[in-house]
Amino acid sequence: MKSILVVDDAAFMRLMLTDILSQNGYAVLAEAKNGLEAVEFYKKLKIDLVTMDITMPEMDGITAIREIRAFDPKARIVVCSAMGQQTMVIDALQSGACDFIVKPFQAERVLDAIKRALE
Repeated sequence: MKSILVVDDAAFMRLMLTDILSQNGYAVLAEAKNGLEAVEFYKKLKIDLVTMDITMPEMDGITAIREIRAFDPKARIVVCSAMGQQTMVIDALQSGACDFIVKPFQAERVLDAIKRALE
């Protein structure tokens, strides 16, 4: 079973993602409400994949992606954000994200992105 870290400042979004992932055989090991927590959890736990929001307090998702990838260059990160602007997508991908899902999202799109990132 693949372990996942869900990162989003909105509790409701974390809950939605956790439900989708749990119902489809993934183990959500932790949830983080900002990039700072995400980096700490990633360093502490054995995580196979991270879903990352971009706009968050304390540390944004792009910075967190860079820090996680500096710690583990093989880290798999799928960005899940309402910030669908092209520059944000490019920044996320250049920082090391595998894929980008724009909110509001469909469960199928989330699962497809996760599956591809883990292959």
